[in-house]
Amino acid sequence: MLRLTTFVAGLLLSANVFALSLSDLSQQDASGGLKDALIQGAQVAVKQLGTPGGFSNNPDVRIELPGKLGKAAKTMKMMGMGAQVDQLEASMNKAAEAAVPQAQALLVDAVKKMTVADAKSILSGPQDSATQYLNKSSREQIRAKFLPIVKQATDQVGLAQQYNAFAGQAASFGVVDAKSSTVESYVTEQALDGLFEMIAKQEASIRQNPAGAATSLAKKVFGAL
Repeated sequence: MLRLTTFVAGLLLSANVFALSLSDLSQQDASGGLKDALIQGAQVAVKQLGTPGGFSNNPDVRIELPGKLGKAAKTMKMMGMGAQVDQLEASMNKAAEAAVPQAQALLVDAVKKMTVADAKSILSGPQDSATQYLNKSSREQIRAKFLPIVKQATDQVGLAQQYNAFAGQAASFGVVDAKSSTVESYVTEQALDGLFEMIAKQEASIRQNPAGAATSLAKKVFGAL
């Protein structure tokens, strides 16, 4: 009888654990678990993208010439200038891969500065609310880190200067937007978009499978959502 009582009590305790909701967590735990998961997501995204092939081998983030410039590039390939276009696009992706590791410290810093109110809003918000927070709080600082690295890499490619001359004129006529008017600014924005896209995928993965979170606190928090 005692064993049965103990067994039933254990089941009830387990049920209570599984029934844990966000309101049952302390604000400190909720904030801490979210920060753990965000740092994990940022580190994974940086590691995936900041390696050779991180952009060029991933069709979701691979950087290609934009809009009508992309159409012009196809024409150039048909005219026997494909090698030059390929070299430019390869350099664009390599530049992004070289720049991305610079984002990790800034992303971690943005996470650490998150307030309890920020955490509460994120945990009760949309599925990508943590990524939106990081994008809003760190994008400008990361852009400033990326731009000189990207420029140094793309300046070594002859076609980059031709891109800038053509895109600068195209921007004045509205054919491409201002952020695409130089190869370095275009690649930087594309690298930023790719980075936050990968972070969003990490966030979605942890929300869908809390057991995949790196820390027990993050598992507890996301398991309660």
